[in-house]
Amino acid sequence: MSERDLSDDEQAIVEAVATWVDREVRPRAGELERAQEYPTALIDQMKEMGVFGLAVPERWSESAVSARCFALVTEQLARGWMSLAGAIGGHSVVALMLSRYGTPEQQERWLPRMATGEVRAAMALTEPSGGSDLQDIRTRAVRDGDEYVVDGSKTWITNARHAGLIATLVKTDPDARPRHSGISILLVEPGQVEVSRDLPKLGYRGVESCELSFAGSRVPAANLLGGVEGRGFAHFMSGLELGRIQVAARAVGVGQAALDDALAYAQQRETFGKPIWEHQSVGNLLADMATKVHASRLLVLDAAAGIDAGRRSDLAAGMAKLFASESCMQVALDAMRIHGAAGYSAEIDIERYFRDAPLMIVGEGTNEIQRNVIVRRLVERDRES
Repeated sequence: MSERDLSDDEQAIVEAVATWVDREVRPRAGELERAQEYPTALIDQMKEMGVFGLAVPERWSESAVSARCFALVTEQLARGWMSLAGAIGGHSVVALMLSRYGTPEQQERWLPRMATGEVRAAMALTEPSGGSDLQDIRTRAVRDGDEYVVDGSKTWITNARHAGLIATLVKTDPDARPRHSGISILLVEPGQVEVSRDLPKLGYRGVESCELSFAGSRVPAANLLGGVEGRGFAHFMSGLELGRIQVAARAVGVGQAALDDALAYAQQRETFGKPIWEHQSVGNLLADMATKVHASRLLVLDAAAGIDAGRRSDLAAGMAKLFASESCMQVALDAMRIHGAAGYSAEIDIERYFRDAPLMIVGEGTNEIQRNVIVRRLVERDRES
């Protein structure tokens, strides 16, 4: 599986985004990052290019593409500035869940506007009391006539202030057994929830991460995803296959950026009368970095190909997310080593890559959770054979 497996049209889309990233994003990312400024102008350009419609099915989007193409576009965005790739992360997962499980009315209401970026979506899973055990969420939604009354809180919600739709995991039956059968998804709109505060972060700046507060909030019952209670956990688990591929693709993009910058610097910087790449210690770092980035990309494309073929892809997605994120962290550190003291300076991009990389290790399910997913699926597959 490689980029060459894309159609000509899809390859042209990836190349167009890469060109835009080099022209518009990379020259401005450092400045926007330091200002922690929401990239309104860049987001508007992404709308014009149809980026928000890439993960929306063809029926509602003129720019719909395969999961492989979407992953490569995500990589290019992250190569420029990881925060831009984050702006379409939850959006793409919500689009997938709506297209698979939404009622016809929900699909018609939101997917066409999500395709243009008029409505940008976020997802709300994590709570202050915990994140990895989604079956233990405390946010509760109680049916009251044609509405749900929601109480609870969510945290680390990306794009919360700019989202027109937030897919929120709630307990509709706290006494259900097994626990996951009492979980549903509500499609929450602005005015139905309070954004209580913005959370400061090590990296991943420009795009906000917030806490949400539900205190007797009322959400129309028509906003229950799929119209049937108790299916939310399964719906989110299905959507997170694409989410983990998207996070892995971000890791590839940040890793590629770090490799590119380190390779350029190693050819320019000289010590002891020769470029530093000719010193074996530096050359070995570059060789290992390139190998890790390339292997990560192949794992991402393999997982995305499973989604395109309609196959269950949690094993491949977990492997891609685990390997790509750990590799990205190491590549960013090695890029800093190659740059020496200059790599520690906030005036160049290396330190930004190093700050952004840890998010992919802990986001969209920590890598400890990914290992649990991987071994569980390996055992299941072995027993089935």
